[in-house]
Amino acid sequence: MDLFSRSWAALRSAVAGLAPADHAADSGCAGWLVRDLVCHLVIDAQDVLITLATPADAPPTADAAGYWQPQEQAPDGEDPLAALTVRLAAAYQDPALLAFHLDDVGSAAGRAAVLADPDALVSTQDMVLCVRDYLGAYVLEWTLHHLDLVARLPHVAGPDAPSLAAARALLERIAGTPFPAALDDPAALLTGTGRRPPTPEEAALLAAEGTRFPLLLG
Repeated sequence: MDLFSRSWAALRSAVAGLAPADHAADSGCAGWLVRDLVCHLVIDAQDVLITLATPADAPPTADAAGYWQPQEQAPDGEDPLAALTVRLAAAYQDPALLAFHLDDVGSAAGRAAVLADPDALVSTQDMVLCVRDYLGAYVLEWTLHHLDLVARLPHVAGPDAPSLAAARALLERIAGTPFPAALDDPAALLTGTGRRPPTPEEAALLAAEGTRFPLLLG
């Protein structure tokens, strides 16, 4: 629960500190500029609010790892929802308006998470999860997208060590195997989700341990 708040606050702070020109940079998400990624985060925040207000009266069907369903193909920004996100982001025109919307909706999502009962059950995407697991799944979402945000913006602070470690641990649960200890957390997350190809040395480490990669997550 604390890591959700920590990782989300750090990501929103990074967005708030962007210069207008930063929004036009490429992000780490294929086919998306930084402004498109920020618009996606607005939609994510809305999803958090909706889910926390959607109680379930059935037993859990997934945990934090089960929430994630790896895809057969890497996202390329071409599917209808991704294309809609790009159009929505462009409609803001002024990056300050987009950043304000994220701060507004994102702050509400953060407060809702703090107020939520960790053991309550909620429904989303045809799954039932306890709030603790649902918010835990989002630590991976926030941390991956924080890495996406700073992919071409080295002057912007990335996710902190506790968030990176927690995101890596969850990714390893999804993979069913640990990533090589010689890979640091950002490298494990970026190569493990196909966000960048591994270097020859990283590929050798992954192959030596039989690690399944990449896990193609959004």
